[in-house]
Amino acid sequence: MSDLVYRTIMKDIKQKIVAGQYPAMRLPDERSLSREYEVSRSSIKRALEVLAQQGIIFKKRGSGTFINPLYLRQQGMFSYEGTNLGITDSFQFDGKQQRIEVQSLQVIPASEDIQIDLFLRPTDFVYEIKRIRYIDDQPFMLETSYIPIKIVPTISHEVAQESIFKHIETALKKQVTRSFVSVSVAPSTATDQASLQLQSTEPVALLDGVFFLDDGTPFEVSNMRFHYQYMRYNTFTNLQGD
Repeated sequence: MSDLVYRTIMKDIKQKIVAGQYPAMRLPDERSLSREYEVSRSSIKRALEVLAQQGIIFKKRGSGTFINPLYLRQQGMFSYEGTNLGITDSFQFDGKQQRIEVQSLQVIPASEDIQIDLFLRPTDFVYEIKRIRYIDDQPFMLETSYIPIKIVPTISHEVAQESIFKHIETALKKQVTRSFVSVSVAPSTATDQASLQLQSTEPVALLDGVFFLDDGTPFEVSNMRFHYQYMRYNTFTNLQGD
């Protein structure tokens, strides 16, 4: 129930930000918000923490909580309702539709590398999910993901056509809160060229990531190959230590 409370508060605060209801781009303090929404300060604190993780707001020590002006200019970058940006939610293009085509979904033994990355045993099995993502009719990403069955036992073809992160949150009541992502560039392969409509001289952008649940459990290894024209990876980094 408390999970639903802070999410409802987050949604309402976002709507008020867009409507320009906070003067000087500044939010009321936690005590005032607690009275306004008639909830505990812990629920307000949780909502503000997640909004800050998303980069929508930021706290300035001794001055209060402020709205990130980038949010008002590029809201598509900040569309996710949860605590971590999945690929479906990270790549938004104004006026264009995103869709996913599942090429294959199968259960396989975890390879030695996957066992290491996901802390699995040699007897564990994983989903291998291969997908192509489109912006309208233009393919822009090839994705291969590995997810342990013992962590997410309910992935179907229908689930794989949507956001797996959102499925984890809604169906399993778990959250994806951390990731380690490596970004690089490489010459395109013949498969890249055929699938992403690239010329042989055009490169691909590579994202290799390990994603973690809120309890610290690594739950997905993913390799993503992007059409270079559509590569736009946004992240928010807190450079101030605790």
